[in-house]
Amino acid sequence: MFIKNGLGLTEGTETMLAQEQRLNQIANNLANVNTTGYKKDNLSFGEMMFKAADNRMRVGKAINVTTDQTQGPTIQTGNPLDFAINGRGFFKIQTQAGIRYTRNGNFTLNSAGQLSTADGNLVIGDGGPIILNNDQISVAQDGQISAGGQIINKLSLVNFTNVNSLEKEGNSLFKLKPGGNKEQAVVNPNVQQGALEGSNVNIIKGMTEMIDLQRSYQAQQKAIQTLDDLDHQSISRVGNLTG
Repeated sequence: MFIKNGLGLTEGTETMLAQEQRLNQIANNLANVNTTGYKKDNLSFGEMMFKAADNRMRVGKAINVTTDQTQGPTIQTGNPLDFAINGRGFFKIQTQAGIRYTRNGNFTLNSAGQLSTADGNLVIGDGGPIILNNDQISVAQDGQISAGGQIINKLSLVNFTNVNSLEKEGNSLFKLKPGGNKEQAVVNPNVQQGALEGSNVNIIKGMTEMIDLQRSYQAQQKAIQTLDDLDHQSISRVGNLTG
């Protein structure tokens, strides 16, 4: 029976690299535990076939990153320009790079009196950008915006048949992947004024996962060291063989 230590070292190294990537993903989630509208990333491992040489295929580690779109906690702020979406849906945002989507409803007014994000991107309503004379507005559950008894505009709330059609772009913004599902209006939207949606990261669960991952990483290090020691012993014994 032949023990291929070289393959074991390769497998161990690939496992440690995958664990390191998962550790970075957990750390990033924990760093955004207080980021409004943040959606945590989950990382899963699988196997994939790849070409190791001209005539040889090998099974390697496949890493799949998905975004957990479950709703975060609703945080009351009392700010009339803060909005939280209960249930499914995204706010529609106009950026210099095109249309983007977010669950972060922490909005403000720019110098032109337009509803915008903290980064200056315009919030889109059913009639285009939303222009307000001041922040003394009332927003109904369906997103309709009124001031002084007059309807001004309505928040454009959209959703997707498959939310995996979206990918993160930073600052709690998502963009549509090429070939992804087209946006569609949210049926029976539920907007809450004066509130924000918090991050859906569970800090206790994240810390527990990090501790377990560190232990697994250390165990893998010991396994690699054991295989390396076996290689050294084999080389030493072969060198000492006499005829």
